Amino acid sequence: MRVGRTESVCPVCLRKLSAEKRTGADGYIYMDKQCPEHGKFSTLIWEDNLISYMRWNLGSSTVEPPVNGRDAKNGCPNDCGLCKEHLRKGCCMLLELTTRCNLRCPVCFASAGTEERELSMEEIERQYDYLMSHGGPFNIQLSGGEPSMRDDLPEIIALGRKKGFSFFQLNTNGIRLAADAEYARTLKAAGLNTVFLQFDGVDDAVYMTLRGRALMAEKLAAIENCAAVGLGIVLVPVIAPGVNDAQVGDILRFALERMPAIRGVHFQPISYFGRCGLERPEKPITIPRMLRLIEEQMCGAMHAPAAGRKIPTAPSTQAICAARTAVSVCCRRNPAPPPAAARPRTIRAATSPSSGTARTSRTMPPTRSFARPRRSMIFLSRRGGAPSPYRV
Repeated sequence: MRVGRTESVCPVCLRKLSAEKRTGADGYIYMDKQCPEHGKFSTLIWEDNLISYMRWNLGSSTVEPPVNGRDAKNGCPNDCGLCKEHLRKGCCMLLELTTRCNLRCPVCFASAGTEERELSMEEIERQYDYLMSHGGPFNIQLSGGEPSMRDDLPEIIALGRKKGFSFFQLNTNGIRLAADAEYARTLKAAGLNTVFLQFDGVDDAVYMTLRGRALMAEKLAAIENCAAVGLGIVLVPVIAPGVNDAQVGDILRFALERMPAIRGVHFQPISYFGRCGLERPEKPITIPRMLRLIEEQMCGAMHAPAAGRKIPTAPSTQAICAARTAVSVCCRRNPAPPPAAARPRTIRAATSPSSGTARTSRTMPPTRSFARPRRSMIFLSRRGGAPSPYRV
């Protein structure tokens, strides 16, 4: 059954193509497209029924074009950015500071570390000025490569603050934050608000597969060092089928146990491009499946909105916020403790690179009351979309 038409690109040559959305024999939503040079492609985009897919697109945001948007000459995606064809202005701007990296992740979609390029301070200042003249201030997400490879990162943040930007978040693997206990303090003093910490799982087997080396010790040390100076943390797991999709609940419990230092979890289903060495499955993880993983592995402590489910008006302990490409599970009060079936999990860390000694394994409590005056927010995303709330 045909659902509608849209535009996409060829995954090989990136040529813009017409595409059709349809329901498959399994009832899920697929997108079909054909490149004259590279042939036909069919991709699963929604692992649920048509009703839930249409419901997901209800309540679209109002039109609010970019400020001083530039003219579109070749059309999207060739004129991507703040052009006049966009229906919404930006809210969070990603500033790529460097292509250098201190890891060589087997699944890096940006293929970081293959060549060395980075913005000069003068170029960064021009970027800040451009953003301010086109609707700023925006939230600034500092990225790369690995942005902490730059020794002038505190100065970059301070410059942005001077230009009038008020919120800075740092995409990082946490290695430098783990090795230098004072680095988190320096970044916070410069004006950093939040660390978006690469955090793919709770054991080193996951990191060996996705990052090429054991990293659990560094993750724990980075979290400790940030928490010690009051620098907020959002965990960012890349979820890959058969690698760490069974650890979604463990990651959430890890975060809840460390509130308010950890402010949220931002799930990103893996993208099969760039340097990704994993074979793309027939059915990659989509948002509905990600929601189900949360619901199943949290043993009833969190619930995803199902198609046709009545939305109660009474206050609840969680709310799931939905947009076209993002989902937020917001702990507005305090989630109920997991049932007794949730067993403790020992988090094993490898040798600490900063001390040369083995860090102690830690056991997460299986069942405890989370009834504390703290808040957290859990995100799921393929990047994009301002969420709107569903109560569950």
